[in-house]
Amino acid sequence: MYFIYSVLLGLGFLLLLPKFLLDAFRYGKYISGLRERLGVLEKLDNDGRPVVWLHCVSVGEVQAARPLFQAIRQDFPDYAIAVSTVTVTGQQLARQVFENEAERIFYFPIDWRWTVQRSLNAINPSVVLIMETELWPGFLRECRRRSVPAAIVNGRLSEKSFRRYKLIPSFVSKVVNCLDLAVMQADADADRIQALGLPRELVLVSGNMKFDAGQIDKTNSVTEELATRFQLRDGPILLAASTHDPEEQIVLEAFYQLRATQATKNLRLIIAPRHPERFAAVASLLNASKFAVVRRSDQPGANDSNSDIMLLDTIGELRSVFPLASLVFVGGSIAPVGGHNILEPAAAGTCIVTGAHTENFDEIVRTFAAQKAIIQLGHIRNGDAAIVLASVLASLLHDGQQRLDLGARAKALVEENRGATARTMQVLKPMLKAATKAQMPSDSHQR
Repeated sequence: MYFIYSVLLGLGFLLLLPKFLLDAFRYGKYISGLRERLGVLEKLDNDGRPVVWLHCVSVGEVQAARPLFQAIRQDFPDYAIAVSTVTVTGQQLARQVFENEAERIFYFPIDWRWTVQRSLNAINPSVVLIMETELWPGFLRECRRRSVPAAIVNGRLSEKSFRRYKLIPSFVSKVVNCLDLAVMQADADADRIQALGLPRELVLVSGNMKFDAGQIDKTNSVTEELATRFQLRDGPILLAASTHDPEEQIVLEAFYQLRATQATKNLRLIIAPRHPERFAAVASLLNASKFAVVRRSDQPGANDSNSDIMLLDTIGELRSVFPLASLVFVGGSIAPVGGHNILEPAAAGTCIVTGAHTENFDEIVRTFAAQKAIIQLGHIRNGDAAIVLASVLASLLHDGQQRLDLGARAKALVEENRGATARTMQVLKPMLKAATKAQMPSDSHQR
């Protein structure tokens, strides 16, 4: 079955190669770090210390990994930590967050046996920790062959992913049984990974480390810089965070409606698209409007403080904007993407509005909704979305107390649910303590 998987992976790569090349040419995607994705890495010089390989898929996992990284650094200061990502944006943020602390930051290999072996030979990990649920069959199988313990941490397994994995139960059972531990976010996640075949004694529930990662320092230097440059403390600010097509158009139309009303004529808008390759397209959309638009990436100018709309076209700064916002619309939720993390704006005590498509964070959103700590729109057609969104935002802007209460309840929920990192570390400590000096990368050490 692994052979069939490798063949299918190769065929999929060939079929998608034209798209990869087009995206590489247009946006610089995928081509970045190609050598590393093929397993061509310089050997990590760890002076014989145990190496923890911490894998984070993209931006969200990098953010969530922050408290875990620091906990490992504190409890195991003599260990080397190597951080891998899949996406370009995840790599960029990892280099910002862990630049002076990780011994190596690199791209995760394509899941072919020879590329995986190259990467493992170079990094030579004693322990592999995989954020959330990246089940790469070839990689996990090779870790098992080398007797390298591998654990899922902050594990999440959606109902959609679970149904997909259940289509090939025998193969997936072999894959999950290459894991030595799965520390899952919630009981439902734990039940699903057990149903895929991982023994109950290897599955634990810790809560969501994103509650710990969500903490935001209100004296953040980036926050202060943005507040001063764009005069963001002078009036109400609507932040549209992690947006997808067509949400920018929907938000812009809602903004038109709000600015046409006397009570909200001073409202300003910040839009932060989820994917960097869309920055230019969103900029064109905004520049075609009647509003004064500035880009965060531009050099500071005299018009910055008078702008109506600011396009946040940078990586890793979104969390610094949340404390400045009066209202946050979290994207990927009107567009049927599955939603994005609401915990960072919640930690800032900001009033949050989201669409109906929040499957990726279902349990968190349901918890917030039950505690009246978030406003969630119902299922609406794109043609009606701007009117509905504008109506909800107008109500919240007019009722300052409701807005403050929603933000306060959201912040309290984050505070109440902290502690997942500490619980995870308690579970991981025996595995980490058992880590010996890194193994020599030879077949004689494989099983």
